[in-house]
Amino acid sequence: MSNAAESATGGVKSARRVLDVLELLAANPDGLAFPEIGERLGLPKSSLHALLWTLVDRRWIVLDGRRRCYRIGVRVWEAGQGFQGAVNLARTAQPHLQAVRDELDETVQLAILDGLENVYIAKVEADQPLRLVSRVGMRLPAYATGLGKVLLAYLEPAELAQRLDGVRLERFTDRTAGTAEELVARLAEIRERGYGEDDGEYTPGLVCLAAPVRDHTGAVVAALSCSVPSARLDRLDIDRGHIRDAVVKHARDLSTDLGWPG
Repeated sequence: MSNAAESATGGVKSARRVLDVLELLAANPDGLAFPEIGERLGLPKSSLHALLWTLVDRRWIVLDGRRRCYRIGVRVWEAGQGFQGAVNLARTAQPHLQAVRDELDETVQLAILDGLENVYIAKVEADQPLRLVSRVGMRLPAYATGLGKVLLAYLEPAELAQRLDGVRLERFTDRTAGTAEELVARLAEIRERGYGEDDGEYTPGLVCLAAPVRDHTGAVVAALSCSVPSARLDRLDIDRGHIRDAVVKHARDLSTDLGWPG
């Protein structure tokens, strides 16, 4: 368990332990036995017994009596149904993602921001032998991706500062922003030009161009991107400007569908 969790109050510590169990079991859909859970989370047996019994009783997890292992329960699915915003957004975005893919034949994605990570909620694959490896639900560090930087760029300055406070920015390549000051400068450029770009900042050899998606209030609620291997980009008849224009156009069209007056 992290130092932060250990130093938290009893109530907060208990909540952290509940979430640790749920996240662990969500990542292991085939289930884990009691000893495995205790070993991975470093929890005392007595505390873990009580915690698991409570979660089973409330149907957040289930105990497979035959295999003697614990798995995610139906209550997790029920709670997830409350997060319809992202589902509806992905559904509305699908024709726009498809239109960009059809125009460019490159992978197109839609993401939202969660903390300092961008979470993919929709994707349309390119019909190419060399493709971007990603999936819906995948998380990446926002400061190192085109999508994520667009999402960070439109946060209020105080909110951005709070999220970055005490965070060490890992450099994934020599192009990744390694300090908060460097990142803030890049985000200012994104706001000024209206789109973001990632040229090998997270994955070497991958270029990503992204644009903001707004809701009816004008708030940036998502970002739409097109990702292209740089080796293929060099051989395309279209340039980055064409890709950028397509991404920006369809991000704006999607925003219009969400009620943004433009």
